[in-house]
Amino acid sequence: MGKRVAVVLAGCGVFDGSEIHEASAALVHLSRGGAEVKIFAPNIEQRDVVNHLKGSPAEEKRNVLVESARLARGNIQDLAELKASEFDAVIFPGGFGVAKNLCSWAVDGKNCTVNEHVNATLQAFHSAKKPIGLCCISPVLAAKVFPGCEVTVGQDKNIDGRFPDAETASAIAELGCKHICKNVNESHVDKANKIVTTCAFMCKAPLHEIFDGIGTMVQEVLKLA
Repeated sequence: MGKRVAVVLAGCGVFDGSEIHEASAALVHLSRGGAEVKIFAPNIEQRDVVNHLKGSPAEEKRNVLVESARLARGNIQDLAELKASEFDAVIFPGGFGVAKNLCSWAVDGKNCTVNEHVNATLQAFHSAKKPIGLCCISPVLAAKVFPGCEVTVGQDKNIDGRFPDAETASAIAELGCKHICKNVNESHVDKANKIVTTCAFMCKAPLHEIFDGIGTMVQEVLKLA
């Protein structure tokens, strides 16, 4: 029997929701690993809506659960219904929606607040010693909720212009966590906390390298599950 894995989404689209390539990559690797997957998202209004063609705000309102259903092909549940006891692991793909909808990092940085259901989910899996996988910006969730944990968002310097958000590593350190520098095709395993992270689109890299990096994260999560 395959490992039971919950995947938590934050909307649909890089600028105001889950990063679609990251979500898809995680789901493909989970499928290849024989996992049984259920998808969840909080039933809340998005912080904002972005016109992805123009890159500018749109004057409309959207719901995170409804938008995430696009990625889940309609097969999705309210995050409030997620029970850690029914799963072996949980994975959070990245995208600005994580920093806008799952927490307020996009506005408040290290002083952010975390959505109550997201926080409860993280705490439940952590308390049960079940692995948590996060990619791109989503490792900040672990950094905020679990002081002292180890995570990666890539590099702590903008090497060759490939890591434009390298300052995120400093903010993570200021939260009392340890940032581990990794390349895009690698992941880091915090064995003590069973937290697995990879940088994904925090690095300007070819899509296949991001896909492979997420694959290493998924593989490590399944090993720990």
